[in-house]
This record gives sequence, structure tokens and C-alpha cells, in this order.
Amino acid sequence: MTVRPPFFVFVGLLVFTGVAAYFTPGETVFVYYRILYLLGLIMVVGLIWSKYSLFGIEINRSTRFARQQVGQIFEERFEIRNNSWLSRLWVEINDLSGMPGKHGSRVISHLGAKQHRIYFNRTYLIRRGAFVMGPTALVSGDVFGMFTIKKVVQTDKPSFIVLPYMVHLTHFPAPTGILPGGRALRRRSLEVTPYAAGVREYVPGDPLNRIHWKSTARKDRLIVKEFEQDPQADVWILLDAHEGLHLELPDNRMIERRDQFWALPSRLEIPLPPSTFEYAVSSAASIAQYFIAQGQSLGFASASKILTILPAERGERQLAKILERLAFVQPDGQLPILGLIESQANHIARGSTVVLITTACGDPVELGVDILMRRDLRPVLVFIDPQSFGASQSIAETAERIKGYGIYTKTIRKDDSLQLVLEG
Repeated sequence: MTVRPPFFVFVGLLVFTGVAAYFTPGETVFVYYRILYLLGLIMVVGLIWSKYSLFGIEINRSTRFARQQVGQIFEERFEIRNNSWLSRLWVEINDLSGMPGKHGSRVISHLGAKQHRIYFNRTYLIRRGAFVMGPTALVSGDVFGMFTIKKVVQTDKPSFIVLPYMVHLTHFPAPTGILPGGRALRRRSLEVTPYAAGVREYVPGDPLNRIHWKSTARKDRLIVKEFEQDPQADVWILLDAHEGLHLELPDNRMIERRDQFWALPSRLEIPLPPSTFEYAVSSAASIAQYFIAQGQSLGFASASKILTILPAERGERQLAKILERLAFVQPDGQLPILGLIESQANHIARGSTVVLITTACGDPVELGVDILMRRDLRPVLVFIDPQSFGASQSIAETAERIKGYGIYTKTIRKDDSLQLVLEG
């Protein structure tokens, strides 16, 4: 319980009335005593009122989605319920969640007995990561404002995941000279492909549409087909998350709040944070979305504190896994881009395309490109220019030298449009 300034005003009046009663003749002193008793009664009533002002008050927070992307509008539903037989003059709801730009705090007046109130909070998502919907602080007090009581309600709901910002790419450069097919990979696949590799006995859980009926009739037991991956070159995205390499400037973005309550858009074009790593993450997410939409088998690797490797697969499920990893990855790794290339080059099928996204420049990048080309891999480089973020070094010279090998390079600078640069 917190004591507020009106309490000290009442205490001052109480002292003043007592002193006045002491120096007042006996004929009129009863007036001051009555005032004295009244002030004391008000303070006692205020204390009891405040103590039970949150009794029976419950709050529930819910949302329709478990994950959304940066640039979308997050809508959260708040329900405040009064389960007691006493009305509440006012209840303050304070949203203590760590989501930036939150607007869930409200003050509700005159919450009747056995009544509930519902309101919605809409927030522009401007930062990727995981956020908990809570805790929530409930504050109430007496009608005189002398005391307030606070109750913090913890949440038992899972974290809300904000996926990185993406742009829709209609095309992205792929190295020339690679046929759409390739050599047979001879790798088993859980998906149904046009390439049957053999048969095996049925295991509980196998789909019935994979049963090979001729073999089943011949063996007199259930036999299912196995499949291999398509003989098609993969695409890999290697994201550089080396600690100390990326730069970040103070975030002074102004997000326009038009149409928030009337014509709610599903997605907003927002400026990216002034961070080289956020530009790199958004570039990786956009490129991943493009190749998955093209039906390519896509893999992902990044070396932050934890080395993340997702083997090449197809489909929206693979895109969801990559975006979820990108929502949490941070530039705190100890493995430079050259080390990441050396660790993964031997595990990528020959003829595959490797998209390198980095802020590094100089010999390590050129040596990494040389390793990929010797492995018969086709690199595409996406540079995030650190000079545009205030660094003294520039990647212009490194990019020009790499272009001399006939390799596609993209250079993204601060405040550039990702879509224009990546498609250009």
C-alpha cells in the first residue's frame, strides 16, 4: 500500500483541528471535536476501502495470433472482471510487458458489481524477438486519494514472437550457367517426390497413401515406398553474426500512426532500425521468402552465440523455421564469416547457390568466396555498407574486386529500400 499526498493534507487538518480544540473555550469546543472525529473516520474508511479495493478483480489478456511480423499491427484483448458484490470507482491497468510502443495501459471508472469491461490495444510491431504478454499491474485506492494499493498479475501464456521485417521480392539474381536439375543427391526425404528410392516394411504412423500394394500382396504384409530428394541444386543463406562487426545508431524512427483505428492495414512500410545487423536479418528473411516461393530447397546457417544450421528443405514449414531463428539471432558470435564458410562448404551439395550476407570486407571475404568457387558452389554476396552507418571502413573496394570474378553483389546502405536494392 502506498500513501499519497492527500493523506498528509488530512493529517495536517487533523493536527490543526486538535490544536484549535485545545485553545477553544469549552462552550464551542464540541464543533472541533466533531470535525476531529469526522477526519479520523474518513482516514479509517479510506484505509479499509483501499485495502479491499482490488479484492475480486481479475484481468485476462489474449491475442488471436502467436506470431506476427515487424510492420504488422499487434492486437491484444484486455478483459477486466469484478467478481465481488461491491462496485469499484476506478481501476488503473498498467501494461508492464517489454514490447516497444505498447499502449495497453488504461484507467477504468465505475466498474460495477459482477461486471466486466473489455478493450483492445493495438501496437505497431517495430522490433523482432519474443515478448511476454505481461505482467500487468492493477492499481486502485479510496475515493479520497489518500491510499493506493497495487497488485501485479503474472502471465502464464507463452511468449509472443515477432518475426523480422520482410519485403516481397519478385526476382533475385541467380548465378548463370547452372541447370535447373543436377546430380542425384541420394538422400532420403520425408516428403513425397517423383523419385522412389525403394520399399520397406510399414511402421505405425506411415501415411496410407505410401503403401505399395503390389509388394504388400506379394509379401503378405504392409510395405511402403521410400523417396529421395529431387536432384536439384540447393540454395543456402549464410548470415554473418560476428560480434563487434556490426554497428548500431540511436533509434529515432517516427512511425506514422494513421489509420490505426479505422482502416487497419495488415502490414506497414516502416523504416528499419539504424543497425547493420537488422538490415542483414531483414535481407536474409526477404531472400528466404523469395526462394521458398520459387519452390527451391533452402538451407540456413548463422554463427551467433549458438551455431544455427537448418538443412536444406522446401515448403512453408522451412520458411517458418528460418524466420523463427532470425527472430532471435543476435550479433554476438565468435566465428567470423570465413570460419562459417569453411565449416559449411563441405556439407553443401555441389552446384548450389550460397548467399552471403555480411558487413565484413577485405581478404576474409575474398578468401571465403574463393573457397566456395573451388567447391563448385555459386556465391551471391549481399553487403551491408558500414560506412553509411558511421564507420570509417567501406566495402566498395572489396565489392568491386569480387565483381571482377563475375559474382553477383548487392550493396545495401542506410535508408536504402531493400526491395529496390535486392531486385536491382
